Amino acid sequence: MSSLEEVWEYREETLYPQLFGETSRGIFPLSFELFNDVLGQADVDPRWLHLGVFEFSPTPQRNSWLYVTSGGSTPWEDDPSEYNPDQYSWLGVEFVIESPNQAEWPIQVLQRILAYHVLVCHGRYGDISAIDYGHRVPAGGSIDGSKNSILKFLVIAKPTHYPATAQLASGKFDFLHVVGATEGERDYAKATSTTALIEVLAGQGAYPVTQPTRAQVTL
Repeated sequence: MSSLEEVWEYREETLYPQLFGETSRGIFPLSFELFNDVLGQADVDPRWLHLGVFEFSPTPQRNSWLYVTSGGSTPWEDDPSEYNPDQYSWLGVEFVIESPNQAEWPIQVLQRILAYHVLVCHGRYGDISAIDYGHRVPAGGSIDGSKNSILKFLVIAKPTHYPATAQLASGKFDFLHVVGATEGERDYAKATSTTALIEVLAGQGAYPVTQPTRAQVTL
């Protein structure tokens, strides 16, 4: 029977390196300031501050820098005797984003979306639905915080270039792949579907890697 710590250790030290390669820097945890100053929530469960983001450098199979959250699948509220591999482990998701270069903005994007997701799942924003495949989320400004980027939305896709679902002793979880989008691209997804937008982005080299300063794709 695996403890919470063993589940956590397996995800970070075995599963993630198997999927994404060797880490280049340690975890970047969520902060109280993010919850309080950015998301307006001062009542923070101390366990939430153990959630964070890992950075993975390029590999022979992947040219991009990959960033992935860790903690959304930690079984914080279950006793090991209650683990069910067929069910989702805690929130059942981890978020991923890819960048052509090593940068700080992907860390900040994932920290914010994970913190927001935690709050949504705990009813802090009323009846808003938890983030899932196909959703489109405002980035809170330009995706990298600069005036040079017109990507102001985050689109959530089901990955196909790495496994979409992973298994822990405490249950399974889904990887939600995040890609930046312009307002016009968001509108196109609303008029058609997120799947249709992802196909267009992929066809023009704007998915799965997010280049913050790219132009809007041809729609």
